[in-house]
Amino acid sequence: MTSPYELYYWPGIQGRGEFVRLALEAAAVPYRDVARRKSGMPGLLASLDGDAVEHPSFAPPVLKAGGLLIGQTANILLFLGAKHGLAPSALAGRLWANQLQLTIADIVNEAHDTHHPISTNFYYEDQKLAARRRAADFTARRIPKYLDYFEGVLQRNRSRGGYAVGARLSYVDLSLFQLLEGLHYAFPRAMERLAPGYPGMMALRERVAQRPNVAAYLNSKRRIPFNEDGIFRRYPELDE
Repeated sequence: MTSPYELYYWPGIQGRGEFVRLALEAAAVPYRDVARRKSGMPGLLASLDGDAVEHPSFAPPVLKAGGLLIGQTANILLFLGAKHGLAPSALAGRLWANQLQLTIADIVNEAHDTHHPISTNFYYEDQKLAARRRAADFTARRIPKYLDYFEGVLQRNRSRGGYAVGARLSYVDLSLFQLLEGLHYAFPRAMERLAPGYPGMMALRERVAQRPNVAAYLNSKRRIPFNEDGIFRRYPELDE
């Protein structure tokens, strides 16, 4: 393509947009993070406005690629993976990658709900008791259930390299890296306890972080730090 992609996502947080950013950065694809620029918010809001665009998204992230306006994280990565060598070329492989990405989205939603278990319309402070109960179950049962699954995916991949899909880096590996980074940030005590049981996942985390394009991004100002406005939030009382 001749012009950079335009990514529409909330400024100031990693959120679900970070999964898209990592793919773009790993593939060294030029893009504009629109809402982080001066006067960028109207463009983001327009992507959600049915009076302004033909196919509005319910929520960010949204990727503008030429005449396409693509919403939903997994849908965007399905497009980018095929376009930039971050997914298998065969249909079965692309569908498998998408399936894994949708499963990642499931645990990301559950991670979010540890601090907003009742409603996103209430502040965390209004649902702290429910949050503690939800987080206790999440760290004790749900994180291991998901990590068991993804560790098995890595072990059953017969291709060399320790990746999730095939023998080379895919957007699934980048998303698993981001998932692990978020879990370590939000639940450092729980993850310190759990990590030794998942050698494949922890090795994948290190492998992705050391890739030159990813490492350069992680050390740049383009990488927004984790904070308590995003999906993964560090509340010590939820990590007991």
